[in-house]
Amino acid sequence: MTIFSKIIAGEIPSYKIAENELFFAFLDIAPLQAGHTLVVPKTEVDKIFDVPDNYLAELLVFAKPIAKAIEKSFDCNRVSIVTVGLEVPHAHVHLVPITHTEDMLPTNAKKQFSKEEFTDIQQKIIAAMV
Repeated sequence: MTIFSKIIAGEIPSYKIAENELFFAFLDIAPLQAGHTLVVPKTEVDKIFDVPDNYLAELLVFAKPIAKAIEKSFDCNRVSIVTVGLEVPHAHVHLVPITHTEDMLPTNAKKQFSKEEFTDIQQKIIAAMV
């Protein structure tokens, strides 16, 4: 069982943004930017293009309102979608608010936030989804 499956199952706490029968979205705890969110299929598959077709077809539809809420909530030009997939052997995409291409480079220093700051970021995104 991957760390993402444990988060989805509630065994590891997370700052959940949204969930449906196929996906779970939560804040990255080592974010590149405030609002950096992970969208994870609930099925445990290592590589994004090995995910069943119905998941791939629905991934962007699920992520769209989250990305729009992130864009409303943070000073950015757009929300980038990035698939790296080397950190955890469980397919996922990163939604990263960016103004410049450099804002989403995985080699950038990760931001650090307190629990209170993460909760504020979480609530800001969730409120913007309504």
